Amino acid sequence: MDAMKSLIEEIEKHNYHYYTLDEPTISDKEYDELYDKLVALERETGVTLPNSPTLRVGGELLEGFQPHRHKARLWSLDKAQDQEDLMLWHARVLKLINDYNSRNPDEPLPPPTFVVELKFDGLSLNLTYDGGQLVQAATRGNGEVGEGILAQVKTIRSIPLTIPYRDGVIEVQGEGMMFLSVFDEYNKTAAEVLKNPRNAAAGALRNLNPKTTAERKLSAFIYNVGYSDNIRFRDHREMAQFLRDNRFKVNPYLKFFDSIEEVAEELRRLEGIRHEFDYLIDGAVIKINDIRTREVFGYTDKFPRWAVAYKFEAEEATTILQSVSWEVGRTGKLTPLATFEPVEIGGATVQHATLNNIGDIERKNLKFALGTAIFVRRSNEVIPEILGKATDEQDGGEIVFPTHCPSCGTELEMRGAHLFCPNRLECRPQLIGRITHFASRDAMDIETFSIKTAEQLYDELGVRDPSDLFYLKFDDLIKLQRFGEKKAQKLLESIEACKTRDLSSFLFALGIPNTGKTTTKSLADHYGSLDKLSAATAEELIAIPDIGGIVAESIVSFFADPVMTRSIERMLAAGVRPAAQEKAEPADTEHPLYGKTVVLTGSLTTMSRDEASKKLEALGAKVTGSVSKKTDLLIAGEAAGSKLAKAKELGIPVIEGEEELIKLLQS
Repeated sequence: MDAMKSLIEEIEKHNYHYYTLDEPTISDKEYDELYDKLVALERETGVTLPNSPTLRVGGELLEGFQPHRHKARLWSLDKAQDQEDLMLWHARVLKLINDYNSRNPDEPLPPPTFVVELKFDGLSLNLTYDGGQLVQAATRGNGEVGEGILAQVKTIRSIPLTIPYRDGVIEVQGEGMMFLSVFDEYNKTAAEVLKNPRNAAAGALRNLNPKTTAERKLSAFIYNVGYSDNIRFRDHREMAQFLRDNRFKVNPYLKFFDSIEEVAEELRRLEGIRHEFDYLIDGAVIKINDIRTREVFGYTDKFPRWAVAYKFEAEEATTILQSVSWEVGRTGKLTPLATFEPVEIGGATVQHATLNNIGDIERKNLKFALGTAIFVRRSNEVIPEILGKATDEQDGGEIVFPTHCPSCGTELEMRGAHLFCPNRLECRPQLIGRITHFASRDAMDIETFSIKTAEQLYDELGVRDPSDLFYLKFDDLIKLQRFGEKKAQKLLESIEACKTRDLSSFLFALGIPNTGKTTTKSLADHYGSLDKLSAATAEELIAIPDIGGIVAESIVSFFADPVMTRSIERMLAAGVRPAAQEKAEPADTEHPLYGKTVVLTGSLTTMSRDEASKKLEALGAKVTGSVSKKTDLLIAGEAAGSKLAKAKELGIPVIEGEEELIKLLQS
């Protein structure tokens, strides 16, 4: 047994020098001889010690991932999109310090100094050591509970199975990743080529077969001690040295600065060299160096107040424009959709992007760009966008602007900047789009309904108008492919249930031109019934706040259209009774949201955006759909995009995260 322990210690020492310090002390041949000697010894004795490096190769296929509750929460980071955001964060830091020092003159906080780390684009890891032994490894999960991936993490040779620190339990955090050079080498012989390093690492660590994880040859940088029942640190420099002393792989890029101006200059430099690293980064993390200051600052519901993530500009790439198709929407508007050779941008493969209209194509010099190089980027690292042609040459194939509808062949009309198909009664994509919109969640909310359902009903049962949905028969539905008795009955029950949706949702479902949810809510609140609204004049409508002449004319024209009135009459005859909402109790004028104009963006999990809007309105807020200088507050859920960016640009207060929203609603 002593011989085995000695052999393990020697192999782990060489592992540390090779995988963590990048300073090999013996040849590969000599290392293999030591390793083979250990394997033979384990086979001979039938004993494998828990810290044996032979366990790193991966064992049997696992049945599933077990949830693991972290001892300390793993926090998200607030984001700074640019230098201005960085300075706003710094101003908040100074205010917190000044406020604290004014209350505690005998124990003041020191002036802030900063540490800058790389923001890795991999998979977050949380490692638990008990008495120096690695006993658990988990994904971040929701920050409080992750998935146990100990068997997979043990295959990462830069992560020590044992550490010198034996005085209790600690949790350390880091990032698992696949180095770019390893990624390229792997793909040279891979039966199935990996698309990008980030997904390759995440897929390997969440693979139930640890042998697959081992084949990817992942690495990991450790950057934080999240929990310890004994040890404490004075500053980040001391924490980083503790990690190094305990044989963790700490990224060599770790810089300390005395002023935020030095930090800002370093971030500009860092962005210029971001592609020189052998791994993906998408920004930098700025933290206050002093640990006591961190403890005083604490956390919001989502972020530490003492750190911020600085996001680099969206990445761009060059690719070849292959084609442009023209998609017809429910209003008849044609939108050009570009297809280009698939390209990797910011860890994702993209090959499609929407162009706004003919003017957009001409502005970006794309009229003669088919088959030529174009610049593409992902705005906010989410939405693909074509920036323009890579050269000024007119040397590509021509994007032909259509004169007739690509679906029904009707001659197109130019209305403002956009092309429209006027054939609203027979144009297939328009009718399918109208039916799909009518059934959507924010409209009549018909469960189980999708665009595929609308297409099938259109093609096989002749559904041409939303009113046709209320006349569907069970016997007809069960004859359709993929429509069993259960699905048919569920659809009919959902259609029946939607007959008493509130008036605001019904008006939105009708798709009145130039109106959105905010406008239809105002109309429903003002008139209280469908009959009164349909009889309103343009002059009466203009008197309603935020309804101008164009919107008023659209509403009047809609209810004067015999096709639309016939559709509504058929719905009412089928039992549709859009209900006016009961008048809510007067809002508390003392509530901070009373009288404020609020915009919701991004996705929520505990409630729908519609539910959130109603709760905000009940508090006296006015919820609108677009950000402007009149907006008082923006509430951003997950995957918030352009509205969040615009709000920050205009200096509008922002609440990020659903927890903050719930807290505000309950205040």
